[in-house]
Amino acid sequence: MPAAAGVKPLDQATAFAPASVANVAVGFDVLGHSVQAIGDRVTATRSATPGVRIVAIKGVVQDLPLETERNTAGMAVLAMAKALNLPFGIDLVIEKGIPLASGLGGSAASAVGGVVAANALLDKPLGNLELLKFAMHGEAVASGAVHVDNIAPSLYGGLVLTVGIDNPVVTQIPVPPTVRCVLVHPHMMLSTREARQILSKTVELSNLIWQSANLAGFLTGCFTGNLDLIRASLEDVVIEPQRQVLIPGFKAVKQAALTGGALGCSISGAGPTVFAWCEEQHAAAIRDGMVAAFAAHGLDSDAWISPLDPRGARIVTA
Repeated sequence: MPAAAGVKPLDQATAFAPASVANVAVGFDVLGHSVQAIGDRVTATRSATPGVRIVAIKGVVQDLPLETERNTAGMAVLAMAKALNLPFGIDLVIEKGIPLASGLGGSAASAVGGVVAANALLDKPLGNLELLKFAMHGEAVASGAVHVDNIAPSLYGGLVLTVGIDNPVVTQIPVPPTVRCVLVHPHMMLSTREARQILSKTVELSNLIWQSANLAGFLTGCFTGNLDLIRASLEDVVIEPQRQVLIPGFKAVKQAALTGGALGCSISGAGPTVFAWCEEQHAAAIRDGMVAAFAAHGLDSDAWISPLDPRGARIVTA
């Protein structure tokens, strides 16, 4: 969240930006949700030298570009600095908690963490919508396209529907409190660019109707707390059938989740992480079944059980 107006700006601030599940099966490029389990931290420090610099990259991923224009956090903060004509510079230290090319919104989290941390240094802090637009510049560096289904949930928190790109309208969707998200990340990498390149440019009319009905049913189920409607609707009939070939054992992993009682299971973002929504009492068994299914196809994996993170990005130290 942005710092409150009237609060003295900081010389240094650290922001935490949560990982996210983009698309959530039925909302390609418009729907996403954050998770509490993992995320990135970005520290921004005022500098007397104008410009934006990446000082260090730490954590589970370190071999990322230090050049500002090639780094998602750097580019997002640079867009902010240029637009606001800042009279001071900003040095960034990025601590990655999200694995590279995992489908968990790592590039978006760094961009969001960067602008939220930098925002705390401003004399007049910006609102989330303005920060969202700057973070979009960073996400474009990683994916080659501007989309906000990872950025918006990481910034705002919770389950988020975003309509529009030039003038995005962001709506947070309520989620039944008993819902948990199981995330299983197989030890492989899958780039967003690769996963987008295999997608067909056309969709069968019958699948468009089916997917539209699923999106409407899923959102209605969330608003009304109807778990049966969520279960009936949480199915991707457009993107998942095309991308599943990129993830060894996906069908078995999904079947394990559904057999264990999941409300639905699909690919998190571009993959290879697979997510499942479930009620809390089924989460551990679903996680174990998904991990075992990946192992049966020769892939070790990391797994988390997490509530959706309702707060989104925030300052954690100063």
